[in-house]
Amino acid sequence: MIKKFNFYFVTGGEYSNGRTVAEVAAQAIDGGIDILQMREKNMSCRELAEVGKKLSLICRKKKVTFIVNDDPYLAKDVSSDGVHLGQEDVGKYPIEKTRDILGEGKIIGLSTHSLEQVEKANCLDVDYIGFGPIFPTMTKDYAIGTKDIPKALEISKKPVVFIGGINLSNAEAILEKGAKNIAVIRAVAGAENIKRRVWEFKALMKKYRVYEN
Repeated sequence: MIKKFNFYFVTGGEYSNGRTVAEVAAQAIDGGIDILQMREKNMSCRELAEVGKKLSLICRKKKVTFIVNDDPYLAKDVSSDGVHLGQEDVGKYPIEKTRDILGEGKIIGLSTHSLEQVEKANCLDVDYIGFGPIFPTMTKDYAIGTKDIPKALEISKKPVVFIGGINLSNAEAILEKGAKNIAVIRAVAGAENIKRRVWEFKALMKKYRVYEN
């Protein structure tokens, strides 16, 4: 299940500077990420299944939690540890249906973008929530800022993973407000030295005493 402290990497082939998703993921795993999410918007179903099975195998060997974005059927097919759903995905895959598809013991994450959605997530059978986008990001056309971070942590009954435009220069603005779990896409996928970038994030988290091995 989701631990208390995590560095969470979300793949993004469009930000990977010509490297394959598998190459980037393998380097990030070697760097020490705790959770890997496969989030690829430009792949066919067949490609997603092929890449997902590769990532699932790598993660299992390295004891990294593997999450698939959007699709619980794909998550089950590639033997992932769980699925992450956006607010729009729940219409197609309600949480109860998703749980039936995946089975007990699997992880369900849910994106939230407001304190109201955080409160609603408390009543759902999800294992963690994502909260964001905190900063401007290319994946969303809005950002919610950092002011609600303490309240989100206070009211959520689930672990909270903060996401959205997070990089080494602004991560402290989240960590100093009590965040223990952060997720990034471009900050790792686009790094010249992926392993070093992961090390840098983990060192920063240790500075705020939120990272424990």
